[in-house]
Amino acid sequence: MPAYVIAHLQEAAPHPEIAEYIERLPGTFEPYGGSYLVHVTQHEVKEGNWPGHVVMIGFPGIAEARAWWDSPAYREIAPLRSRHIEGDIIMVEGVPENYNPTAAVTAIREAAGLPA
Repeated sequence: MPAYVIAHLQEAAPHPEIAEYIERLPGTFEPYGGSYLVHVTQHEVKEGNWPGHVVMIGFPGIAEARAWWDSPAYREIAPLRSRHIEGDIIMVEGVPENYNPTAAVTAIREAAGLPA
């Protein structure tokens, strides 16, 4: 199953370390099959508050995403971003092809004490 690293990053003042991070980042995830899916493009907020930017990197699976995150190459450049940009970063496993949400509905109904 695919996996994704999603970053919600706050606005930041321009800094040479951020530019270096952006230049070096693709070289750290490409060996793990990672690729940009979203990179600081415009987004529309439909509900709630979502200031800043979104970055999303796709991987073939969660093992590759974790290996990238823990890799020496990424750990070396991560401070270039974290010193200058605040944000939240999550790693999430995708769903398989032909995913059917019925099992989730059944679990919700059971947890609520309703018939399945």
